[in-house]
Amino acid sequence: MINKVQKFIQKEKLLPRDAKIIIGLSGGMDSMVLLDLLILLGYRCMAAHCNFHLRGDESDRDAEFVRKWCKSTDVPFESIDFDTTGYAEDRKISIEMAARELRYEWFKTLCKQYEADVIAVAHQKDDSVETVLLNLIRGTGIKGLTGISPKNGLIVRPLLCVSREEIEEYIAKRDIPYVTDSTNNQDIYVRNYLRLNIIPKLEVINPSVKESILRTSQNVSEAEKIYSGSIKESIEKIFSDNKINISLLKKVASPQSVLFELLSPLGFSASTIEDIYQSMDSIPGKLFFSENYRLIKDRLYFILEQINNDPERDDYFLIEKDTNEIKSPIHLLFREENMPIKINKNKRFLYADADKLKFPLKIRKWQAGDWFIPFGMNGRKKLSDYFTDRKYSLKDKNDAWIILSEDDIVWVVGERSDDRFKITDKSKNIFKIEYVDK
Repeated sequence: MINKVQKFIQKEKLLPRDAKIIIGLSGGMDSMVLLDLLILLGYRCMAAHCNFHLRGDESDRDAEFVRKWCKSTDVPFESIDFDTTGYAEDRKISIEMAARELRYEWFKTLCKQYEADVIAVAHQKDDSVETVLLNLIRGTGIKGLTGISPKNGLIVRPLLCVSREEIEEYIAKRDIPYVTDSTNNQDIYVRNYLRLNIIPKLEVINPSVKESILRTSQNVSEAEKIYSGSIKESIEKIFSDNKINISLLKKVASPQSVLFELLSPLGFSASTIEDIYQSMDSIPGKLFFSENYRLIKDRLYFILEQINNDPERDDYFLIEKDTNEIKSPIHLLFREENMPIKINKNKRFLYADADKLKFPLKIRKWQAGDWFIPFGMNGRKKLSDYFTDRKYSLKDKNDAWIILSEDDIVWVVGERSDDRFKITDKSKNIFKIEYVDK
């Protein structure tokens, strides 16, 4: 088996010849074999053990076992204790996800601390088969059917070329001690249920089903390379400045696949992405949400925005008379001047009669019910109606800021001023505001 693993390492370019490796050592059969093989192959190895404290005395037994084994074999060793349950509760994630996050973050820290080249973990063929089935059951894109990758950043998996049976034969031949996780024989976890119940039933139909699934995942992995390249090109064509061009999206080979690969990493569910796809020809104004993003259906675009979860996002901000500049929530420059003055008619500028203003001014997002008297008009107009007349997109409306004197709108920023504060032949002092657009 050692030659098989060595050839796999070379084929997948997992390890440089003089690599310094941190090995995730649980004490189980797979990780103990991984440590033994890499030492025999001449790599500089360091073992790292995580005690997640999820199995009571058994967790402490494992930690003590690997510590003693590493000491007896002169393998450098580090260990850490985690409050995995507390971490999962704080972040509202599963225990499995919590353990994964804690483990890999610590491994990366060790890698940096000890100037190691890679982190080796002991996933093998059967783990990859289970991952494919697990993803298939839960629902996945093409990437989820490729199985476990031999290399992912700093993480390498040298045992992906061998099966559980081969590992059992090797550990018996080499007489390597190991510990057994009692939860491996409990089917309360989905992965365990697949291993203990589903795969044996599939082997009744096809005794080589695991090899068949692996071959299929390898074929899908090759196809995925072509797929990913095509998707990347399509995304570059249709997505820019957080906007998806609907017309260009319709021209790609598979609009729904492009939407899935673009939006699923942002937390949009498969069903929501299906709804987005179906809405391409619908009227503007529809909203679609993930936990941290929203997608707005406009006339020509899907507009992607990150949701601001700041509870103070609708609060107002004060502008004192002697203020020269603010950069938050938007970038504005202020200056008081005397008549006569040359007026810049660009919408980025406001010129108001300073004597009509009541300081401090306020700046806030517009709200339903807001109204003003647009410059040059006599009657008042609701901002919502004004935005409709101006054909504002939903994003434009959401991004609109207003400046007020007491409760009266002075300026719809970057758009139009209020007639009540306009400069007349009686004006002496002028208050100038410049909106510095991004």
